[in-house]
Amino acid sequence: MAGNSKRKGAIKKTGKGNPTAGSGGRVKRGLEGRGPTPKAKDRPYHQAHKRVVKAEKAAAKRPRKVTKGTDAEWVAGRNSVVEALRARMPVSAVYVVEGIERDGRLKETFELAADQGLSLLEISRNEMDRLTGGAVHQGLAARVPAYEYAHPDDLLDAAAANGEKPLIVALDSVTDPRNLGAVVRSASGFGAHGVLIPERRAAGMTASAWKTSAGAAARIPVAQAVNLVRQLKAYQAAGCMVVGLAADGDVSLPDFDLADGPLVVVVGSEGKGLSRLVAETCDQLLSIPMANSLESLNAGVAASVSLYAISQARR
Repeated sequence: MAGNSKRKGAIKKTGKGNPTAGSGGRVKRGLEGRGPTPKAKDRPYHQAHKRVVKAEKAAAKRPRKVTKGTDAEWVAGRNSVVEALRARMPVSAVYVVEGIERDGRLKETFELAADQGLSLLEISRNEMDRLTGGAVHQGLAARVPAYEYAHPDDLLDAAAANGEKPLIVALDSVTDPRNLGAVVRSASGFGAHGVLIPERRAAGMTASAWKTSAGAAARIPVAQAVNLVRQLKAYQAAGCMVVGLAADGDVSLPDFDLADGPLVVVVGSEGKGLSRLVAETCDQLLSIPMANSLESLNAGVAASVSLYAISQARR
């Protein structure tokens, strides 16, 4: 009887001294959640993850291009600096003239600069005049580094990494940086994978373009092409249809049936529209129907209207 009593006591013993006596601990661990399911691109054996890795390797092999010259650009004036910081432009430092009168804009500048980890430097008025080239700076200026452009193929890689059909916006000799900024903003808002601009005789990603994009320039790549026609042909060879916006286009936007495929939308310059060679390279010319005899839409507005229609067709 004594032996049986000891044996029963051993069976009843639980806890840390005998963790394998019961199944409670194992059952509890088995019921515990494993956390949220990782996204497809984060799973090593998923095709989405392999596409991302492939795109990153391809991008790493290509040389990066920066704006011509290494001189930074200056944003001068209290309103301009505040707007630049609100738009989260890639400001490297904020400069303030010693002893200037402070107001609400200066206070907001200091707060935004602190939030974004930017350096605040006090300099003399003469030094500020020299740095900003004599601009009306009101005692405040921000230094913006040269913009780093993507490679044109990066735009295709961005689409491939997301498992999506490419949607690229190309600009043909658009010279107003505000129009460029507006196009970048629309491209980001309507799901495009990037914006392509010519290297010469066209607006670049200046401080004005950055500001007009309202921060979208930080979310979508902008690439430069040495020769726009040649790059459009390269996109065609990669399987994209190239469509140019033109007032006398062959197809009206409501009748456009290529929106859901790999697509490059080309927007012409403010005054002349598409150049002859670019128009001849396009697979199709697309017009936006107008209610009256207005000659043409602003380049930024035309791009926005077209991208909205395309985004709706892709849903």
